[in-house]
Amino acid sequence: MKQSVAIVTLQLLCFVSLLLLSTYASVFDDERYFLCNPTNNYTNGSIYGQNVNTTINSLASNASSDGFYITSVVGQDLDTVYGLVQCLYIISKEDCQTCVETAAKDIGNFCQNKKEAMIGYSNCSLRYSDRRFFSTPSNSPIAAFANTADVTYPDVFNPQLANLFKNLSSTAASSTLRFAVGTASYSDFASDNIYGMVQCTRDLSENSCSSCLQEIISVIPQCCRQSRGVRIFAVSCNLRHELYRFFLTTSTSISLPLSPPPPPPSLDRNSVPGATTNTTSSDGKKSTSKTMVVIVVSVAMAAMLVILVVCGCLFWRKAKKKVAGSDPDVHDHHERNMESLLIGLDTIKAATRNFSDEYKLGQGGFGPVYKGTLFDGTEIAVKRLSSNSGQGLIELKTEVMLVAKLLHRNLVKLLGFCLEEKEKLLVYEFLPNGSLDKILFDQNKRSSLEWERRYRIIVGIARGLLYLHEDSQLRIIHRDLKASNILLDEQMNPKISDFGLAKLFGDSQTRGNTTRIAGTYGYMAPEYARNGYFSPKSDVYSFGVLVLELVTGHKNSVFRDPTNLLSHAWLHWTNGTALEIIDPSLGDQWPRFEVLKSIHIGLLCVQEAAADRPTMSEIITMLSSYTITVAAPLRPAFFVSTGNFSTDSALDSGSSRTGDSRERERSVNDVTISELHPR
Repeated sequence: MKQSVAIVTLQLLCFVSLLLLSTYASVFDDERYFLCNPTNNYTNGSIYGQNVNTTINSLASNASSDGFYITSVVGQDLDTVYGLVQCLYIISKEDCQTCVETAAKDIGNFCQNKKEAMIGYSNCSLRYSDRRFFSTPSNSPIAAFANTADVTYPDVFNPQLANLFKNLSSTAASSTLRFAVGTASYSDFASDNIYGMVQCTRDLSENSCSSCLQEIISVIPQCCRQSRGVRIFAVSCNLRHELYRFFLTTSTSISLPLSPPPPPPSLDRNSVPGATTNTTSSDGKKSTSKTMVVIVVSVAMAAMLVILVVCGCLFWRKAKKKVAGSDPDVHDHHERNMESLLIGLDTIKAATRNFSDEYKLGQGGFGPVYKGTLFDGTEIAVKRLSSNSGQGLIELKTEVMLVAKLLHRNLVKLLGFCLEEKEKLLVYEFLPNGSLDKILFDQNKRSSLEWERRYRIIVGIARGLLYLHEDSQLRIIHRDLKASNILLDEQMNPKISDFGLAKLFGDSQTRGNTTRIAGTYGYMAPEYARNGYFSPKSDVYSFGVLVLELVTGHKNSVFRDPTNLLSHAWLHWTNGTALEIIDPSLGDQWPRFEVLKSIHIGLLCVQEAAADRPTMSEIITMLSSYTITVAAPLRPAFFVSTGNFSTDSALDSGSSRTGDSRERERSVNDVTISELHPR
């Protein structure tokens, strides 16, 4: 009885403590700080007051154009006002404008009639003064915000963090933007990374920026040592670090060796003469909890609370583990992998100009795709899943976890994902030539796909599928292979994309079954479309359709002949007129052997019975060989005859034969294709 009471008590303690921690986290995300000089005031209606209003309005109007703006409103004697505004470099223009407008409104409320004031948020800061402060660094006072949770390996984490900020401060100080981001790993797990960012106001010189950053970096051991996430703000610079990716790519990418932690630097607590510092939460209520002294006390109290929470939750988790038999280490590693791929919505909005229509690349079945450009010039493609699309969280997580582990030149590279504000976003490398269907099925563009490029695309897709089926650590069935899911890089090399419907296969598994048929008709194997059976041979069937589309330039699902593309190709093959189906835009500049071989392979892949189709390893062998001896293809699935062809082949009814008679005909109708070379 006592034990059950203790468990209930610990559970309640966990629940209440987590509520308190979540409240603290919301303040951490929406922090605001302001600095007002209490000894230097102006009167209402004075010329200086009018110049302050003009300065603030000018800063608010011009900030979003470049994220940084300085101005001065000249008056007589002591009436001149100097102003500066700066946004975080990785946010969009729209978010910058919103933040600055809020700052312009709030600074008058919190620092009413003050001749010198500053207000800052996570995304922007605004400052004005009666003295010229441009290019003059001001390190103090300093506001710090720390995550109450501690890192797992502080002895390793702290020196790695120190080295990361040392490198970032040097990079930022030497850059024209006075900004840098980067990563450092602190364990053997690739997902255990520290993500850091530093920024100075752009008016500072290299030395001034460096000294300002070193000053706030030295605060970390005093206020926030071992914290999982920290944000520190000074008047002229700021920094942030997290254990998740809050920016997309890095201008400084660091992989540091483990080293003993450095001695903690001293903290200079000198402040700007005559200035006071206060902070408020996002609801506007004043609070002094963000000053340095109270932060230390808050962190200490939070640490005690965390100890109680951890003890209670570990006890609860241990009991739950005995019941469920789960492995928390595996789960934690999975969560770390997911967390390392998280990308902030602000970063994506900035890259795509808030999903502007002019950046839209196209519209897929699950939603639009946008082109984006990061602050370092890197181009990305963002798939924005619509709220009413068939692809939900399950498909998104499937795609993230699968594609992140797949590394092959013929597979598109996933950079990360975002699940903020009801958005479901996938971020990929940008491929400038778009999808294959946009070129192959366009009357004006298909001429750019000469045969050499088409054959290279066929081989590249085959190699990508071979990797998925046999060579990767995870055996994967794509289930939605089609021309629109083949992307082309700048050299027209193919990359397989869109793994939202992909399925994992066990090492000994040969076939799977699903009651949810998803994919694209025309590319779906018959056993999958009819009964939900899928296997590597399902992808082989889709590959065969793609090959025939590349040869003919026609899309299977909209083939204009009364029959379909597969039947059309097979009828020509059996009548010895296979070369008549070649895309006319290819002209006569194509090798007969490669074209016939491609048609042959395509027809072998689209046969009715999955067992009759070759494997991807066999297909690669055929594609790389100059002499192949393989069976003649049987009638394809979904065969439609028009009666326009009179075939003398006994294969017209091959798909309905017994196994023995089929094997006899396969041996009789073996086909050898050879390409002759001069000696």
